[in-house]
Amino acid sequence: MPFNRRRFVAAGATAVAALGLPGCSREPAPVMEPRTAGKVTLFKNGTVLPMGASFSEVSSIAIQGKRILAVGESAERAVGSGDEVIDLDGRTLLPGFIEPHMHFSLLAAFGNTPDIGPFQQPTFEDALAALKSAAANTAADRWIMARQFDPILLEPPRELTITELDTVSAERPIYVLNASGHIAYVNSKALELAGIGKDTPDPAGARFGRFEDGRPNGVLYGPAAHLPVSMQNAQLTARMQSGFIAAGREVGDLAASLGVTTLCDMATGGLSGPAELDRYRAMFEGGAMKARIRAYLYSSAAPLWDEAGTAAGQGDALMRVAGWKIVSDGSNQGFTGRQREPYYGTEDLGIFYVQPEELKAMVAQRTAQGWPMAIHGNGDAAIDSILDAMEAAKAEGIDVNALRCRIEHCSILQDEHITRMAALDMVPSFLINHVHYWGHVMRDKVFGPEKVQLLDRCASVEAAGLDWVMHTDAPVSPLGSLQKVRTAVARDLWKEPDTVLAPNERVSVEAALRAVTINAARACHSEQEIGSLEPGKFADLVLLEDDPRRVEPATIADIKISQTWMNGRRVF
Repeated sequence: MPFNRRRFVAAGATAVAALGLPGCSREPAPVMEPRTAGKVTLFKNGTVLPMGASFSEVSSIAIQGKRILAVGESAERAVGSGDEVIDLDGRTLLPGFIEPHMHFSLLAAFGNTPDIGPFQQPTFEDALAALKSAAANTAADRWIMARQFDPILLEPPRELTITELDTVSAERPIYVLNASGHIAYVNSKALELAGIGKDTPDPAGARFGRFEDGRPNGVLYGPAAHLPVSMQNAQLTARMQSGFIAAGREVGDLAASLGVTTLCDMATGGLSGPAELDRYRAMFEGGAMKARIRAYLYSSAAPLWDEAGTAAGQGDALMRVAGWKIVSDGSNQGFTGRQREPYYGTEDLGIFYVQPEELKAMVAQRTAQGWPMAIHGNGDAAIDSILDAMEAAKAEGIDVNALRCRIEHCSILQDEHITRMAALDMVPSFLINHVHYWGHVMRDKVFGPEKVQLLDRCASVEAAGLDWVMHTDAPVSPLGSLQKVRTAVARDLWKEPDTVLAPNERVSVEAALRAVTINAARACHSEQEIGSLEPGKFADLVLLEDDPRRVEPATIADIKISQTWMNGRRVF
């Protein structure tokens, strides 16, 4: 369906007003902002894709200070003596990419730990050897840490238990985070420190893996099971406190190198509560942070957020609270996403982290308080429960449409889900890299060849008129927007390059670019200031060596990022 500017602007203005933020004009954007004192920078002689109301193309843009001054022919007229002219030399300039769902704290806290995932260590033995090497290079008084382990991508699939981990070390605690972020693997020492034994009951909405005799085997399913164990690690908690600002700026550096100018954190406070917001603000002191932050508050810390009086819209253009995050189920590749029918070849339905009736109560409470919701839903039964909760809140008289709520991952979408989401003006937010990196196992081991056709239905929601977005869920999959665009357009498989998963769900390059720019800005309640190149908006730009529309889809992710600008300043 063509881009509906009338619906986009009307809905955007309503939701932004609800947040107490500057609204979006219903009038066409001006071709030029009034010039003020200060140097103008003109970019000319290339392809400029503004990503505005229509998919237009111009050859020049002018910025002044932090903002865009003019776009198109008027840009060249804005330049005077003493101004700067940058020759694009045929390159392509777009709005800075927006990552609408990542986990900032996890990336900052675990980004320096060894990656033992299958893209780096193809076999179980390779992963175990890499973990032993990490142990040998870790100080004796520190936990042995690693990340990205993903048994379903190994052949044959095999989990890490205390049987293997205790051979790495029986005296020092070990903590390995699954690529999904929903599962962790620990050794006997870590279980001992956390006080987890045979008689320890499973936490609500999570469970401990166990041997046949009931002893915990070291596999921890769900954040409620594994995060308390990670908090026993003094080095990790210290990094989340004294070292977090520096680590966060490193995340900003990485984002800038990938053309990403805004990061939307989807679990703010999950590791250290409201203090994370203060640390986010501190990152911007002195101009050292190279990406904006939009924060969705993690519901697990609800009492702390309520006590602090944190509200939606709190903050400024650099760092702002955007909404409220709830995780309703687990991970499909970890067999913990909640399904209508059992996983392929099993009797397992997955896990409701939040039971449906409890979810209804949570959604009613927070939407009544004016919170835009972002609710994690992987399995189709979980998405049922999310939509039931949203519809129940609407039936109580809450204007949930104006809040522009989101379903995160939104992995298995039935046709009726799409119809119901459209009626609620919800945003589907797809972890699109599931298709490329996990598509073959989703087909062969998780869902089977029929149900897998419902994975990440970009074209279907586009046809329904929904302003969908794509995310990396970093560190679940690597940060970077061009890989997302490539996957949405090609939908080919990492293990089977000639196979296309659900070819009818492929989208155009233009639609995919919208998903990582203007649609992502709208999803983060920031379209009034970023996401498109329009006069008056912030000068967040990414300069590419090639036009993604002019290369083979499978090579889009290989396009070089030439420059990244944030707030009118070159940051890469």
